[in-house]
Amino acid sequence: MNFIFLGPPGVGKGTHAKQLSQLLGIPQISTGEMLREAIKQGSQLGLAAKGYIDRGELVPDQVVIDMVKQRLQAPDCQKGYILDGFPRTVPQAEALNRFTRIKSVVNLLANEDTIMSHLSGRRVCRDCGATHHIRRLDGATACPVCGGPLIHRDDDQPDTIRHRLEVYHAQTEPLIAYYKAAGLLVDVVVEGTIEGDFGLIKEALGLAS
Repeated sequence: MNFIFLGPPGVGKGTHAKQLSQLLGIPQISTGEMLREAIKQGSQLGLAAKGYIDRGELVPDQVVIDMVKQRLQAPDCQKGYILDGFPRTVPQAEALNRFTRIKSVVNLLANEDTIMSHLSGRRVCRDCGATHHIRRLDGATACPVCGGPLIHRDDDQPDTIRHRLEVYHAQTEPLIAYYKAAGLLVDVVVEGTIEGDFGLIKEALGLAS
């Protein structure tokens, strides 16, 4: 079973993809995390991608496609996987179709105020990469998971968030029409609690118990 999670930045793709990964026992593949790790390591890919990510722009298609194709060949992907953050453009989706097949595309929907609130309050651990929100940190400046320092990502600053949403609407939303035409798209509105929203996702995918 191969799934894709679509939706604007800050809608909760990573959170819900992780939940589905744990439920089904298949890997969550986040291109964003893969790119950030490459930047942290100072690899050639990371150096090439850093400028695009810091400006809230999309990393060039071929760079991401090559990275994803290599990852999907790993043994843990043989029974299925969940793509989080890829594809973002129709050319990426067409390239993906050349080397794999997708069961369902989950399109997460939320209003822009919800997204702005989520992203502007997000903090990421510099050491372990865990994501937290200031509403649940009670003023803490250290990661509850590992004790590492929490940072406010450059691409979570208000001006960059607005630009990221503009980029999404201009370049990524055509994917919705692409996958709808293919009969793979499942729309889910996610503006409630994390567990409540995940229940809606499971129901939409026919996985509710």
